[in-house]
Amino acid sequence: MTISELLQESRTIAVVGLSGNRLRPSHGVAEYMMEQGFRIIPVNPNETEILGERSYASLEEIPERVDIVNIFRRPEFVPALVESAIRIGAKCVWMQEGVVHEAAAERARAAGLLVVMDRCILKEHRRLAMR
Repeated sequence: MTISELLQESRTIAVVGLSGNRLRPSHGVAEYMMEQGFRIIPVNPNETEILGERSYASLEEIPERVDIVNIFRRPEFVPALVESAIRIGAKCVWMQEGVVHEAAAERARAAGLLVVMDRCILKEHRRLAMR
């Protein structure tokens, strides 16, 4: 599956590390993707609501299907997040710019997930002129 196909076929993005602070990159990216018609689910145990959506403490707490797990966390947190993404049946683990973890990426691929690493989902969406 290509990035273009992923973005065309996906509807729900869980944004891990989404900040309620409008100045943080995660907030701007999530807001943009929401404006493009994606369902954004915040995953941040320190927030109760972001962008009008309930924030969950973990991926496993989300009561609906997630297509893309978009990670805005430091690389050392990625392996556990990949395991969570596998458990919830996500299609893709997307690590934002600056987030690289080769071993976790290989684990995700081995479990059948698409992996996008060190790339911005907003920039890719704009580049592909989606929707």
